[in-house]
Amino acid sequence: MGNRGMEELIPLVNKLQDAFSSIGQSCHLDLPQIAVVGGQSAGKSSVLENFVGRDFLPRGSGIVTRRPLILQLIFSKTEYAEFLHCKSKKFTDFDEVRQEIEAETDRVTGTNKGISPVPINLRVYSPHVLNLTLIDLPGITKVPVGDQPQDIEYQIKDMILQFISRESSLILAVTPANMDLANSDALKMAKEVDPQGLRTIGVITKLDLMDEGTDARDVLENKLLPLRRGYIGVVNRSQKDIDGKKDIRAALAAERKFFLSHPAYRHMADRMGTPHLQKVLNQQLTNHIRETLPSLRSKLQSQLLSLEKEVEEYKNFRPDDPTRKTKALLQMVQQFGVDFEKRIEGSGDQVDTLELSGGARINRIFHERFPFELVKMEFDEKDLRREISYAIKNIHGVRTGLFTPDLAFEAIVKKQVVKLKEPCLKCVDLVIQELINTVRQCTSKLGSYPRLREETERIVTTHIREREGKTKDQILLLIDIELSYINTNHEDFIGFANAQQRNTQTNKKRAIPNQGEILVIRRGWLTINNISIMKGGSKEYWFVLTAESLSWYKDEEEKEKKYMLPLDNLKIRDVEKGFMSNKHVFAIFNTEQRNVYKDLRQIELACDSQEDVDSWKASFLRAGVYPEKDQTENEDGAQENTFSMDPQLERQVETIRNLVDSYVGIINKSIRDLMPKTIMHLMINNTKDFIHSELLAYLYSSADQNSLMEESADQAQRRDDMLRMYHALKEALNIIGDISTSTVSTPVPPPVDDTWLQTSTGHSPPPQRRPPSAVLPPGRPPAVRGPTPGPPLIPIPAGGPSSFAAPPIPSRPGPQNIFAANNDPFSAPPQIPSRPARIPPGIPPGVPSRRPPAAPNRPTIIRPAEPSLLD
Repeated sequence: MGNRGMEELIPLVNKLQDAFSSIGQSCHLDLPQIAVVGGQSAGKSSVLENFVGRDFLPRGSGIVTRRPLILQLIFSKTEYAEFLHCKSKKFTDFDEVRQEIEAETDRVTGTNKGISPVPINLRVYSPHVLNLTLIDLPGITKVPVGDQPQDIEYQIKDMILQFISRESSLILAVTPANMDLANSDALKMAKEVDPQGLRTIGVITKLDLMDEGTDARDVLENKLLPLRRGYIGVVNRSQKDIDGKKDIRAALAAERKFFLSHPAYRHMADRMGTPHLQKVLNQQLTNHIRETLPSLRSKLQSQLLSLEKEVEEYKNFRPDDPTRKTKALLQMVQQFGVDFEKRIEGSGDQVDTLELSGGARINRIFHERFPFELVKMEFDEKDLRREISYAIKNIHGVRTGLFTPDLAFEAIVKKQVVKLKEPCLKCVDLVIQELINTVRQCTSKLGSYPRLREETERIVTTHIREREGKTKDQILLLIDIELSYINTNHEDFIGFANAQQRNTQTNKKRAIPNQGEILVIRRGWLTINNISIMKGGSKEYWFVLTAESLSWYKDEEEKEKKYMLPLDNLKIRDVEKGFMSNKHVFAIFNTEQRNVYKDLRQIELACDSQEDVDSWKASFLRAGVYPEKDQTENEDGAQENTFSMDPQLERQVETIRNLVDSYVGIINKSIRDLMPKTIMHLMINNTKDFIHSELLAYLYSSADQNSLMEESADQAQRRDDMLRMYHALKEALNIIGDISTSTVSTPVPPPVDDTWLQTSTGHSPPPQRRPPSAVLPPGRPPAVRGPTPGPPLIPIPAGGPSSFAAPPIPSRPGPQNIFAANNDPFSAPPQIPSRPARIPPGIPPGVPSRRPPAAPNRPTIIRPAEPSLLD
């Protein structure tokens, strides 16, 4: 199981990636991957294409990779590719793969060099690949082009950091050999997120394009600028090879020949090249996955537990089972009724803390909005007095009346009572709208079954509309009942004698509830909106409204009072919201054209919402501050109010006026009490009863059960994705359980001195050329560098054969450099190629040759014969 388990690790991660991405939750689980980082000209695309053995990545100038490409390589007997966004299609032509990548990139980023962090998922099956999961990230760029923003460098770096910062990702830092390694942006960013070097692998490209006489041997041997996991060198195809459609397999053969034939690299040729890089990445990714198994298992288990409850009902799911459909229908209708009642009556569970809903909004209509509408229809004093005088005169006719007529009182009262119909009907409309909104909110849980949701909304809404007519008829009946009999014996009615004793000043005073006490009607934050900037600008204060005054303080502690404004002669008017403001504003002004606050004729008070404005207006009405009447109405009334009254008629008008005021107050009080009760009984409670007792019957009669319980396509897809991910998680946990107990991984390499990466502005030492072979002592051919397979080295005494070259000196004084001198005879065509030192054929080891002896007092090391790599 051990070997099979290790081989299954990377396909397992691919399966998890697909399962999570298909339901949009891949961000919830960091899966081990290899992030490929490098500059625009580092050759990242060529490295990835060499892995696959096919040309499939977009090419061009400037930034080409504009979205992360998650590339999953899977060993398979057949060769094809598929994308996660069109998984049903298999691509066997890799030119079509390139076109699809370009089209998918343009679909999100546009066609003018824009970038996006949304990844493209590509999976390649091939017999020529090893299992790997890589992320090709956009190349690090400095200058924006096309539609790219000015901060394109920082956006790309942020995108790269988003992927390489995950502890589960290995970092493949790609750097070209013909640039200063200490200035590598890829290594610098890797150092930022992986300071210990546990996850970083260096790749050196373009070794064949280095300056003549230089090489990167010290870097590849990890002696210069070392990394914990070391460097691997590769040789990619040139642009000429790419344009000429050179086969990648031929390019890999040329790469192999380059390393075998180059004197600086031939001793490590078996550790260089794309095939070796692919094997190393496969092994290190597998090891890295195993190292992250504990945390990965923990995350998988938490995901599995979160899915258990939801998947339980799907495990034995049969879409066409009538028993399941009946049970689901009953449960959903019952739950709908419970949710509706909780929203209306209130509930301690699932409390909405962001806004009012359901019953709370209806309560506000009953006790704030409706009283406000009643007061808004408050009669105009001049118009009322004129109507009373006309009524008295018309009742007396040609006679001059000596007494105040009762009929004038009844006529005026009935006219005022009829005006109550409009705000009462408006209150019903507002409650109906809230009920319908509540129904829609409760049916949102039925979204899995669109037809059931639609029918439920239709049936309940139709019932509410039916109740609307009956409720309005009942309310109009209440008004008609009030009109049918004027009860002047009501205990709260002031009576004729008290009406005569009241004078005009007393009448003009506001009726203050609980006289003798200072009643606090409301407290809350308001913004004074019209203070000039020179005087401090708009500022928020804590307001306290009482029956006598409006005061505001610095804060809710009410210790530092800023001002107290008496409510005498104040009224409210609406103010249009400012162009750039999101506040809702109303104003308070003095009807006698006096300044209200300092030099302001009116103060504008701002709230966050229109509901708050309406609530404050209702509170002001309770304090006796009424809204302003329309100016046009006042002007029309002023034109008609040109008549004069004799003192006797004026006293009669004043008496009737006081009687009307008293009786209309009684009617308003009764209506404010009866309206909520009537609406609750005839509409809200009736609707609750209908949902609990009759809704199910109406649903069965409206359509058959199969059509009602037909799932939406989204719900079916969601169920399939959920089950697929659930089974993938269980399978993953089973495989992880076997692997973690039966496999052994290679340890992470020991730490190295990588302080060179800590300086952001550091530079590598200047290039230093190695001495050419011409300066060696005469008769000493160039030594073969590096160890060679065979017997161990045997020292011989001085004076022995000189045909065996001395071993290379392990360290040289002086500064080291990435670009050491190159003694490759093939890099300079005019030079004559020289063969590496070897024992002539036919001469056994230890037999002296005809060459001059070695220098005295210097031990010589015997090296075994090495076949020439160039023969």
